[in-house]
Amino acid sequence: MVTLDKIYHAAFVLKQVARKTDMIHAPKLSQDCELYLKTENLQLTGSFKLRGAYYKISQLSEEQRAAGIIACSAGNHAQGVALAASRMGIKSIICMPDGAPISKVESTKALGAEVCLVKGAYDDAYAHACRLQQETGMTFIHPFNDDEVIAGQGTIGLEILDQLADVDAVICPIGGGGLISGVAYAIKTLNPGVKVYGVQAENAPSMAESVEKGEAITLETVQTFADGIAVKHPGDVTFEMVQKYVDAVVTVSEDEIAAAILALIEKQKLIAEGAGAVSVAAAMFHKLPIEGKKVVCIVSGGNIDVNILSRVITRGLVTAGRNSMLQIALEDKPGQLLGVSQIVSECGANVVSVHHERSDANMAVTSCFLTVGMETRDFEQIAQIRQRLTEEGFKIVN
Repeated sequence: MVTLDKIYHAAFVLKQVARKTDMIHAPKLSQDCELYLKTENLQLTGSFKLRGAYYKISQLSEEQRAAGIIACSAGNHAQGVALAASRMGIKSIICMPDGAPISKVESTKALGAEVCLVKGAYDDAYAHACRLQQETGMTFIHPFNDDEVIAGQGTIGLEILDQLADVDAVICPIGGGGLISGVAYAIKTLNPGVKVYGVQAENAPSMAESVEKGEAITLETVQTFADGIAVKHPGDVTFEMVQKYVDAVVTVSEDEIAAAILALIEKQKLIAEGAGAVSVAAAMFHKLPIEGKKVVCIVSGGNIDVNILSRVITRGLVTAGRNSMLQIALEDKPGQLLGVSQIVSECGANVVSVHHERSDANMAVTSCFLTVGMETRDFEQIAQIRQRLTEEGFKIVN
């Protein structure tokens, strides 16, 4: 069982390896509440997972350590296990989905672990790790469905109450449920009045659907760039703890996650991965009843692949109305492009791309389609540009 004593013991053990991450006031991210960020993305391995992995491995017997350890992970647990194992002189094998970000795979190798890439999602890597464990007799370190791992993650709850004693609500990402189980248990045991909310990607809502149906379910597929929480089936232990200690579980879209990552970069100068940003997305897009409350969002990790980051930023710009496209049907004659660009300029936006299409079979012979890419301030400015173009006689197709 997870107990408060075990969480306090984990906090004592982790003093030698895990940072007490900063609590940062973030007023620019939400006008509805007093928002704070618990910056686990600035943890030693770039995510909270170090806490649970290190504490679990520290409690192994000499016999278990000698056998070596095996784990499965989308990336962050892998790095926590690899670091803990290397510091304690233990051999480790980590099974990771073949779609895991290259940066996470390489970081895991650099920390001394042997990496085994498995085709599919996290749950496929888990099944392969279980087979290897049976074959080798190594000790399996589960990323979330384990009391010691949950206790390690629960140390974040202790830190939140220490850093912000009058907190009203805590918003926490959910994949398999280890983080929120530990955090919710610690907080609810010490201060039952604090609300604890969980957030999942809407394309990987295993815990959200399980809570709704009252039983742990298994999704057929998960597809989200928030790879750290792309879990088909929640843990049995964590599901029971979420049912008991968590007030609500909500979901956010891929576009909302991207917008949250962009907001964290621009307004807080923080890099978050998709899984780490879902808590902020829930606050930004009004998914929870937190108006006027003092709220902590746990930014659980920052290990995002730079190639994905560039695409996420672009998507975030579109979602925030900062980047937009217009397709306009024009008479193919001199001066038309000038008229469009002048209106865009007068409205304060910037044209960044232009595509002129004459060959579409659906248009008149003397017409063309003009596709204009623009840098804009927000959706209000986009609406202003569309209105001005319509007033000036231009036909907007899309």
